[in-house]
Amino acid sequence: MTFTIYPAIDIRGGKCVRLFQGDYNQETVYGDSPLAMAEKFQSEGATWIHLVDLDGAKERKRVNDAHVIQIAKELDVNVQVGGGIRTEDDVHYYLENGVNRIILGSSAIQNPNFVKKMLKFHGDKIAVGIDARHGYVAVDGWLETSEIKAVDLAQELVEHGAEIFIFTDISKDGTLTGPNVKAIADMAEATGKQVIASGGVSKLEDFDDLLQEQKKGIEGAIVGKALYTKQFTLQDALRKVK
Repeated sequence: MTFTIYPAIDIRGGKCVRLFQGDYNQETVYGDSPLAMAEKFQSEGATWIHLVDLDGAKERKRVNDAHVIQIAKELDVNVQVGGGIRTEDDVHYYLENGVNRIILGSSAIQNPNFVKKMLKFHGDKIAVGIDARHGYVAVDGWLETSEIKAVDLAQELVEHGAEIFIFTDISKDGTLTGPNVKAIADMAEATGKQVIASGGVSKLEDFDDLLQEQKKGIEGAIVGKALYTKQFTLQDALRKVK
């Protein structure tokens, strides 16, 4: 089973940025062109790119979709996107314009019927993004924490066809302190499905920890800040997981 590395591009105001623990007031800009960043990652060997429309997540509608579509159409790389995807039209718009996988996050709590319908019609083209703070699901660009346990939500969505989860421990995101491997592995075991780790990867050894639990269902890892701050290169990471 291959372990996929998903270099992340978070888009805000048309630029590539990173937030610290999802805080919109703690932003670092790493590039003016999402397309140029995606081209760089592709040239370094990426097979997938993880895109987040941060403005969309906050405003609950597509905002930076033109950048996403440009990457999906112009590059020979798989694209998954989340942020501001709240309607069937949003899902179809992206899928019809070359995006390979849609990430539905806050709507899993706020509009579960929509998510279940999309899972029914699109199957593994839908990834459910579950962002947790102390084990409970956070929504609206992490601005609010719900009273629903992350594992409980995931198990319910498996019954409706969910095949892929993206699990983020918010306390780890953008901190370069290592992923919460136990929570990720627990999610994979509880669901019996593929889980992509998100948040906290800071050094190549973190991949060793994730790979040790791969058999439980950890499919890959999203890596952002570590690449931008040159903790290691994408080539280093790809070699590590091979």
